[in-house]
Amino acid sequence: MVDLNAISALLERREPGHALPQALYNSPDVLEFDMAAIFARSWLLVGFDVELPKTGAWMAVDVGEWPVVLTRHRTGDIKAFHNTCRHRGSRICKPGKGAAARLVCPYHRWTYDLSGELAHAPRMGDDFDVSDHRLAPVHIQNVGGALYVCLANDPPPLDDFAAALEPMLAPHNLSHAKLAFESTLIERGNWKLVMENARECYHCATSHPELSRAFPTFVKAHFDFGEDPAQIHFAERLAAAGLPTGTFDGEGWQISRFMLNAPVKTFSMDGEFSVKRLMCDVEGGDIGSLRWANDPNNFVHATADQLVMFQVMPVGPRESVVTTKWLVHEDAVEGVDYDIESLTRLWTLTNLQDRDLVENNQAGVNSPAYVPGPYSTEAEALAISFADWYCAKARDFLARPGAGMSGS
Repeated sequence: MVDLNAISALLERREPGHALPQALYNSPDVLEFDMAAIFARSWLLVGFDVELPKTGAWMAVDVGEWPVVLTRHRTGDIKAFHNTCRHRGSRICKPGKGAAARLVCPYHRWTYDLSGELAHAPRMGDDFDVSDHRLAPVHIQNVGGALYVCLANDPPPLDDFAAALEPMLAPHNLSHAKLAFESTLIERGNWKLVMENARECYHCATSHPELSRAFPTFVKAHFDFGEDPAQIHFAERLAAAGLPTGTFDGEGWQISRFMLNAPVKTFSMDGEFSVKRLMCDVEGGDIGSLRWANDPNNFVHATADQLVMFQVMPVGPRESVVTTKWLVHEDAVEGVDYDIESLTRLWTLTNLQDRDLVENNQAGVNSPAYVPGPYSTEAEALAISFADWYCAKARDFLARPGAGMSGS
């Protein structure tokens, strides 16, 4: 059983502006706590509306050890459910995507409608009521084509984030996009180390020379360019073209459209578009990057020619799985308008470089000599925000009446 008093003591030991105490990065008990306190109670980006293109399409994902399935209903709505049969708990759909008129459990063939209602349960007797055994629903929200799920009975509000993102994202035409490629990468590091690395570019100039060709590694805090005339001109030019710009922050989320290093147009090895058919052709595609991020586990970059999603899920106290997805315009033809290697090479290389950094970070954190050090307030402001958010969510969970690990 997880000792919640020990977790509370670890949180109290954390010095403001500093990294976390060692056990918060490598303890099995802390991972169990994180799943209940953080992942079970947060909105998690799992994919995009266009990944479920027609009635009957389904997508199964795992939130840690918890299987979830999304379906495209006959009404056109996307619904989400716990991916566990109401008979004896078997997982119904394996992780991945497919299409079916109904969802059928592979164990005893209990069959569910796309609405989650149990439609058929063989050999259960005349007194069996199928209406008592529908799939357990999961909260889902579609934010401008991005799909978020929350396993909590009472999810936190997402309205402010949605209101800020949707007008920024609309010009990227996600309703006319398609998934071009998806990759997964195992990193031998705690999920919080993966996310702290993803929340700062203090390391980018030396560790990501290819990414740094495009990415403005010199910016402070949350893409604060100060009075840089190039960024001011960038914002004025896009505003004149009718493209929303700005920087927005909320509890556990950030949104910003920022310029890339001239003359770079997108995130690619040569800085040129990787896809000939643009998702957003405002200003000829010279629109920088729209970056948004949600704690605990994701960020997205949308440029004119592509959208790239990064997501991390814990699979152990010192192991995480990183999923990356690339969207392109639905009319872009592979082999004609783009090729997968050119499209994915930069972020794949960056992910591999980050994997090495995270695994090296984990090895050092495991040392008996580890003492949490101070973050750079200039270069690691978003890492500080992430650590602060994590601690606040954890404390909030512990403060609940009758706090325990049995549910969300």
